[in-house]
Amino acid sequence: MTNKILKIGVFTSGGDAPGMNAAIRAVVRTCAYYKLECYGIFRGYEGMIEGDITPLDARSVGNILQRGGTILKSARSEEFKTVEGRKKAHENLKKAGIDALVAIGGDGTFTGLHKFFQEFAIPSVCIPGTIDNDLAGTDYTIGYDTATNTAVEAIDKIRDTALSHNRLFFIEVMGRNSGYIAINSGIAGGAGAIIIPEEKVSFEDFYKSLNAGEDSAKTSNLVVVAEGSKIGDAHTLAKKVAERSSYFDIKVTVLGHLQRGGAPTYFDRVLASRMGVAAVEGLLHGKNDAMVGIKDNVMVYNVFDSIMTRRHEIDEESLRIARILSI
Repeated sequence: MTNKILKIGVFTSGGDAPGMNAAIRAVVRTCAYYKLECYGIFRGYEGMIEGDITPLDARSVGNILQRGGTILKSARSEEFKTVEGRKKAHENLKKAGIDALVAIGGDGTFTGLHKFFQEFAIPSVCIPGTIDNDLAGTDYTIGYDTATNTAVEAIDKIRDTALSHNRLFFIEVMGRNSGYIAINSGIAGGAGAIIIPEEKVSFEDFYKSLNAGEDSAKTSNLVVVAEGSKIGDAHTLAKKVAERSSYFDIKVTVLGHLQRGGAPTYFDRVLASRMGVAAVEGLLHGKNDAMVGIKDNVMVYNVFDSIMTRRHEIDEESLRIARILSI
């Protein structure tokens, strides 16, 4: 441990994700372990600009490991995108004596932290907290496992009513640019089709796959659609299919923000805990402008330029398996 870091600020930014509280807890308690002061910055970059900063100790983060959401709150800040806004944020950090930052969030959070580091050279490490699992440099992001389990549980329940009738259910899950929740909840939930933003599929191809189910006398079917589908969201697809076929009674369920809430799974709690410890120790070992990640169950550090020019792509094997199992 070589860096002269004495006070670390931790904050959450962007969309909340189950496991963020576990990461906050890990950061605070790792600071306590190494005899460092830790400060919580409320409402992300917005709170940094407004000086909404308070000391945290090991006891102040008790009983939060199992809670969803984030005790530090989260917000998006337009003001932080300006030079003036970032200067205000820097002044408030100086007043509090904070000399290093740990941010928990997605690509927007990391982009803001990178810009802040370039301008003010405050040592900083980002922890990937997003249910989309779309950040390169890590096999998993905090919240993804919980969100996918939530989706699978919902799909299982919807299947019960689908089997009771001759119904086709379109189930929309989150994923504006990433199909990770859709592909894996679809496989786990036995979906007849999975529509994701990354896959180039036409409506005609999709409709043919539904006809195949009709030809084989399938009495019910489930289609899992990522919200960012290029051929339409769940409501749009349901309407198009209804216009061309009366075989199924068509229903739509949009899971929405249900996927962001709830107690984190054991996996997300452990992942967040490991990443929180790694973030603080990384700062003490001189890591800057980096994101913690997990690759092959080993903690790694990714510099900004190595991950923000690409995305965490869905592997072809998952797509192949989904196609095989959908017959």
